[in-house]
Parts: sequence; C-alpha cells; structure tokens
Amino acid sequence: MGKQILLIDSDKDHAGALKTYIERQQYDVTCAVSFEEAMHKLENDIWDIILGDPFIDDEMVFCLESVKKNCPFIQIIILAQKGKLDMAMDIFESSVIHYLEMPVNSKALDFALIAACKNISQNKKINRYSQKLADLYNTQNLLNQLFEEVPCYISVQDRNLRITAANKRFKQHFGSQIGGHCFEIYKYRASQCHECPVVETFLDGKSHSTEEIVTSKFGKQYNVLTQTAPIRNEKGEITQVMEMSTNITQIRQLQDHLVSLGLMLGSVSHGVKGMLTALDGGIYQLETGLSKKDDDRVFKASTLIKTMADKIKKMVLEILYYAKSRELQYEEMNIDTLAENVVNTVKPMARKHAVKLEISIPKILGKMDVDPKWMEASLVNFLENAVDACVSDRDKKDHHIKFKVSKNSKNQICFAIKDNGIGMDTETKNKMFTLFFTSKGSQGTGLGLFIAHRVIKYHGGIVDVESKPGKGSQFYIYLPLQKPDNAKNVEIPVVFPGANS
Repeated sequence: MGKQILLIDSDKDHAGALKTYIERQQYDVTCAVSFEEAMHKLENDIWDIILGDPFIDDEMVFCLESVKKNCPFIQIIILAQKGKLDMAMDIFESSVIHYLEMPVNSKALDFALIAACKNISQNKKINRYSQKLADLYNTQNLLNQLFEEVPCYISVQDRNLRITAANKRFKQHFGSQIGGHCFEIYKYRASQCHECPVVETFLDGKSHSTEEIVTSKFGKQYNVLTQTAPIRNEKGEITQVMEMSTNITQIRQLQDHLVSLGLMLGSVSHGVKGMLTALDGGIYQLETGLSKKDDDRVFKASTLIKTMADKIKKMVLEILYYAKSRELQYEEMNIDTLAENVVNTVKPMARKHAVKLEISIPKILGKMDVDPKWMEASLVNFLENAVDACVSDRDKKDHHIKFKVSKNSKNQICFAIKDNGIGMDTETKNKMFTLFFTSKGSQGTGLGLFIAHRVIKYHGGIVDVESKPGKGSQFYIYLPLQKPDNAKNVEIPVVFPGANS
C-alpha cells in the first residue's frame, strides 16, 4: 500500500493533474479543494504526507501549523505561487520538509516526495528504537529495583575481590565503601578468606555456597548463608561475581539452643551412668555389710549412697532449670573470696604448664551480688583459656598471666585477665563468644566461652577484649556490685568439667 497523500489545492483542475502524476508513482492521493473539505479530511483520516497551498484560506496556515505540532510524523510539502513562496518560508521555516513553487517542477516534486518518504521511514525506525529503549529502560529499572530491594545482602566483586556494587541492605549494614575488599568489610580480615566462594566461581564459573559469620559496621554479628553467581561479558568471559548472603541468624540461634540441649543431655547421661555405677557399688557394700553385720561397712555404704543420691538430685534439678528457665541464685559474697576461689581452681593447670600467675586481689573490695557457682565457672573459663593461649604459643620462652581485681569510678568490679600468649586476629576475636566456635580444633568444644560470656551478660556485665596475633590478649570483665534491676529468668546451659572452648 502506497503512502497516503492529502493534496490541498483550490484549483480543481490543477489538483487533478497533480493527482494523476503522483498516483503513477504508486502513491494514494486524495484531493481537497477548499478549507472546509481539507479540515474534514484532516479530522477523519490518517495521512502520511500533506501537499498543499496554505493560502487557500486565511485559516489554512494556522491549520497546517497545528497539524505539524500535534502530528510531527506527518510530512508537509508546501505549494505556493511564486509571489507567496517567500511568505510561506517565513511562516513555516524548517518545520516542513520542502517548498514547491507553482506551477510545479516534476523533478522537484519527485525529490520532495522521495525526501518525505525517507523521513517517514526514518521516523518509524526512530519510533521503534525509542520503544525498544523505553522497554530496555523499564526492564533495567525493574532489575535495579529488584537488586536494591531483595531482602538479602548482595555485593558484586571483581577479580581482586573489590566490591564494585552493593544493594541497599548491604550498604545499611556494612557501609557504602565501593572499591573495598570484601574480606575487610565483612570480617575485618587482612587477607582473603580460606576457600573463598567468589574465587572458586572465578576459577570454574560455577555457583558456590558457604556459611559464614560476618560483622556489621555497628559491630553486630550475623550468621549468613552465601551463594555466588558469575557475571559474564558478551564474549562469555567472567568479569565479576555476584555474592548473595542470606541472614540466618535466628535459625542458627534456635538450632544452637537445640544442639546445646542435646549436648547437655549427652553429657548428663554419661554423668548419671557413672553415678548409678557408684550407687550400685554402694548398695552392694550395704547388702554385704548388713549380711556380715559390719557396722563400719554399712556406714561407708550408706554415706556413698547418700552422696550419689544428692549428686543425682542436683543434676536432675540442673536439667529442670535449663529446660524451663531459671533465675540466677544471687548471694552477697566477698569479692576477694570469689576471686581467690577462681585462682585456686586454675593454679594446678597453670603450674602444670609452667605458666606464671601474677595475682592482685585487694582485701578492701567489699561484697557484691552474684551467683557464685556460675560466676566462678565463668571466670575460671576465661583464666583457663588464657593458660591455653600461653601453652599454644611456641615463640616465647616464658609465659605469664596477670589477674587483677579492682573497682572503677562507675562502682563496677573489673576482673582483668592479661596473658602474653598466642593472641587472636580480628576474625577470631569477633567469633570467640559464638556457640561451638573454637580455635583449638578437636581439643575444644566451643561451649566454654559462649557460656561464660552469657553468664557475664546475665549478671548485667560486659566483656571487653583486646588482642593481636603474637602479642597476647587482654580481657576486661565489668560487673555491677548490685543485682541488676532487670534481672529475670535466664537459660544458662549446664557447664561440665572439660567443656572449655
């Protein structure tokens, strides 16, 4: 189908001749010989090209200007008498495609129509490209929204493990440092992580996953499940890797509680088994003592049975406390007595490993509200870990631990434990109070410091840690003198001997 042309010319015969000429070139031409007729056809039909005289009526100039303004894709070719051609050019300037003087030169008309058709074709291409660009923009905008709003941490990293992009949630929790290394921002490490999933994706182009503990810019730790995906260029080469991390902290907290309960029950079962064995032995002694009328044997047997019964009773109560929730059993206790009990418990271990204990426990510290059992177990755990840190250090000949108790200006008791052992890097320091985290391999369970830290927290205290690899560690445990006003039922896992982290 040819282009639709509206020919506007008040000279009917002239219009007929032009129509015949133009139709021979495969155009569809409709004539309008008056302003009214032209207006009717403009309002009711769609045109590709308008070829017309703007001076057939006083309103025609305004009409053509309006058409060009409202329908910019319509191509307008002006026809005018020689005396009015300049006037038409002054009015329409470059808004129309061509000006033809009447009588019309056939070659000029041919060139004008060809130019109009090219413009129409070009405009259609531009329109298609514009639509594609609009669709692309909408798609890109949607992808950007998905990237920003997805409820997990997303970062894009280059081969140097530098972050080149991050979504909104990542920036909120870890900062907006574009160009920083991921291991610095996530974990405050000085070097890349062992078995980094991003590096593995760069190597094999596959998705890799891992579970990590990361630290936010506010110092809060999160358990995250990370997964990677390669980003390729038009040649299929991997240029960047996207890392997505889902926060699973609440799931792990629940899982940790269930696992710790299972471990506790396992430990309890071994303890109960030993007690029952001893109880069987006591019953046997009691029976033989009665049969032989040996009062001394009966007395020893009854004492053993009573001792074992008390131990079983105590253990059962501990299980009930843990399974339900128990309040800390506060007592008013001399601070120096508490500290000396802790030191006396750790002295044999330190002596065995030739670690010198430097003790400073003033007698004038007074008393404090504390659960003696849990607090002594907690402080012993910190001191035993200090001994372990010294034993693990092969670079120094002599090792020592300083244990100092003091009272600060905030009316808090400070237990300071300083060792010159192996020390810790930032990642270890951030994870040390996490359930089941241990730096001792198979020699530790990851329970001790987790429980010890929880005991301190439930007493209303805090623990500050300073440490550098090879330089030793310093623990400052601050506790209030009085029972906290917000003290409430708490769940503290039972600590059994040997449950060090």
